[in-house]
Amino acid sequence: MQERLWNRNYCRVMAANFSLFFAFYLLTPLLPLYLVERFDATKDVVGLVLSGYTLTALLARPFSGFLVDSFPRKKVLMVCFFLFFIFFGGYLGASSLLLFTIVRTLHGAPFGALTVANSTVAIDVLPSSRRNEGIGYYGLSNNLAMAIAPTVAIYLYRLTGNFELLFWLALIIAGAGMAVDSRVKLQPPRRAPQPSCKEGHEGKPARRPLLRLDRFFLVRGWLLAVNMVFFGFCFGVVSNYLAIYSKEVMGITGGTGTWFLLVSVGLVASRLQGARALREGKLVLNATEGVLISSVAYTLFVLCPNEFGYYGSALLLGLGNGHLWPAFQNMIISMAHHNERGTANSTLLISWDVGIGLGVLCGGFISEHFGYTPAFWVVAASQLTGTALFLLATRPFFQKGQL
Repeated sequence: MQERLWNRNYCRVMAANFSLFFAFYLLTPLLPLYLVERFDATKDVVGLVLSGYTLTALLARPFSGFLVDSFPRKKVLMVCFFLFFIFFGGYLGASSLLLFTIVRTLHGAPFGALTVANSTVAIDVLPSSRRNEGIGYYGLSNNLAMAIAPTVAIYLYRLTGNFELLFWLALIIAGAGMAVDSRVKLQPPRRAPQPSCKEGHEGKPARRPLLRLDRFFLVRGWLLAVNMVFFGFCFGVVSNYLAIYSKEVMGITGGTGTWFLLVSVGLVASRLQGARALREGKLVLNATEGVLISSVAYTLFVLCPNEFGYYGSALLLGLGNGHLWPAFQNMIISMAHHNERGTANSTLLISWDVGIGLGVLCGGFISEHFGYTPAFWVVAASQLTGTALFLLATRPFFQKGQL
């Protein structure tokens, strides 16, 4: 008989993850407007203020993986969630652009740490025989939050015109998620063997150094991380320059919300459809389907600058990423010992963040000097390069290196 997947602890972690991402996406679409209306900020200042959040989240990832693997995970989780929760109150008290910038920038650190801690705890509470499938379903909570929260935020703002209401709502929802996570019960941690230790004199294992690269980055999974940078690059360009490209090149205005909604629909559908393959351990098959479908999506987007290509690519991109993400996450976790799960999670998230950051920078540079169409051709080329890298190198790398 199969072990039970939807146990109480797993459901609690899922609900908490939905809450944290709902609070995050509730503010994301309207913060640029808030900065302009409240502080009269210019476009370049808005970009600078909002980029600080991503930067500190990226910097926090490797250290959070180290903390999660080195200290009691439940305590690390609750500290990260409390900090993430309390910073929403900082937005309410920020009376100047400088104070808001400080709060927003610092808020990225607990967000980056919390996403690593919560996903690692989710892995811990899953039965080992259902772990691959459970990680796939876990991502549904992110996808649902991404689909629902922006719509709720825009509706409430149009109804009330009150930004403070959104800040209070985000604070309350984050607090509810923290309360749910506080009820998660974890088993006492097991001590795993340290295969990297070298034997000392008299055949005794030498003490492992407290600080070394593999405490912050899963060196065994380096090629998976490199591969994910290519895919993060593509999404970084598309997510940041989609609205401008669609307006100037395709003549589509006001369709950005629908585009992201279709991405979410594809993500949810692919995670449900791919659950069986994950349950059967077909990680490579799932990843292969994901990278191929995503390649078709990005190519269609740039080849067909019309509504068919625009909305069709959104649905395909959701389907592709919905296969790709849980497969890659399971693959890198399969290359880690149980006391390295936090490091494995943070490694994958770091590579995704690096790719997105490079996509934002390179996409802006290329579009400024050559136009938006060449920028999106670079996106298609990057995706195809990442796909070739996976098929020719990363796939055999994983099959050889999994534990």
